[in-house]
Amino acid sequence: MQHFDSMPANQQQQVLQRMETWEHLTPQQKQQFRSVDSQFRNLPPDRQGAVRNAIQSLRAMPPDARQRALQSGRFSQFSPQEQQILNNTARLPLAPSQSGGSPSDQPGSGPQRYIPRPPR
Repeated sequence: MQHFDSMPANQQQQVLQRMETWEHLTPQQKQQFRSVDSQFRNLPPDRQGAVRNAIQSLRAMPPDARQRALQSGRFSQFSPQEQQILNNTARLPLAPSQSGGSPSDQPGSGPQRYIPRPPR
């Protein structure tokens, strides 16, 4: 709790929103997120950065545009494993990226929602 209290207000709000969203995900969505997170963490650090950047690009898009972008070959420079991570991530309810949207958007206000970090 002390760690939370020492965070800036915007980070506290983001954590609370992620917790709220996590509570509203279906068990299947939670399991899917855990699986994608595990695959992502098994990538080498440089590849994690590249995949993270691609996910941020996808987060800036509406869901239908994400699927079109994935099918267009735009992400063909990624390995099959990395492409699978991107495909699986795109199927989850994604929040707009922090650079492309406001992290203080209310969870549940439309199809794009925050994906929380699973509990550790």
